[in-house]
Amino acid sequence: MSRTRGTWNSKGMWAAGVVLAGVIGLTTYAVLDGDDDGARGNGPAKPTASASASGPSAVPTITTPDDWTEPQRWAALPRGAKTDSHGSQVGFPHTTEGAVAMMAAANNTDIEGTRSNQQEQRRIYDSYISPEEKSSAVAEKIEAQARATDDELRQAMGVGTSEPLPSEAYVRNTVIAYKIIKPQPDEVSVWLAAWAAQKNGEMEKESVNYLRLLLAARWVDGDWKLSADATADVMRTKPAKPSFAPPGDPKFNSLGWTAIRSAS
Repeated sequence: MSRTRGTWNSKGMWAAGVVLAGVIGLTTYAVLDGDDDGARGNGPAKPTASASASGPSAVPTITTPDDWTEPQRWAALPRGAKTDSHGSQVGFPHTTEGAVAMMAAANNTDIEGTRSNQQEQRRIYDSYISPEEKSSAVAEKIEAQARATDDELRQAMGVGTSEPLPSEAYVRNTVIAYKIIKPQPDEVSVWLAAWAAQKNGEMEKESVNYLRLLLAARWVDGDWKLSADATADVMRTKPAKPSFAPPGDPKFNSLGWTAIRSAS
């Protein structure tokens, strides 16, 4: 996986996204700093909540198996004050946790049924990208790459390009933990840890990866927005990619991550 240095890349995405099951590239608007070497679904905990095919993914909960070790740091991130016309939460509080909540919301995606990657990527672009970093050329590139990813996904799942995904098939990306890099009143940078899952059908086995995403947000016109420029500034400092173990793993507490708890 190639690295992106704080700019919209040639494929029209804000960084290349997540490779699931070694087949499909699910794009996100975060920087994935090289290939991830985290756990692959065999940790003691994982998110279990699913979402409808008609909107963004639900806030996950965490299972508590017998070998669960309670995280020492939990955060119930604030919700956006409203849902915009694209179905995304917006209007996050002007706080560090408000910025993290927006970045988590922007990287929680759900592709299943008739819900396509193209729809998800366009929703993220419309709702969360800083206005001064938008352009018609960028939007067109995002949609073109997302359509190509949808075609690959449907081919892998054995359905036609215009058909819905098979029953109980999905591709999901869910943010489960974070680590602050640099908090400022109007700019926040973080590492996010995400749970990425793909299932190709009702009788297929789910494939899971844990990923670390580097990104930054700026306070723009009364809300937090993802910023390529701010992320580029962070990348230039060459922050070390933190080690990761999922919530519930005994190593999670020693690595300095904060687990995300579902907000009430």
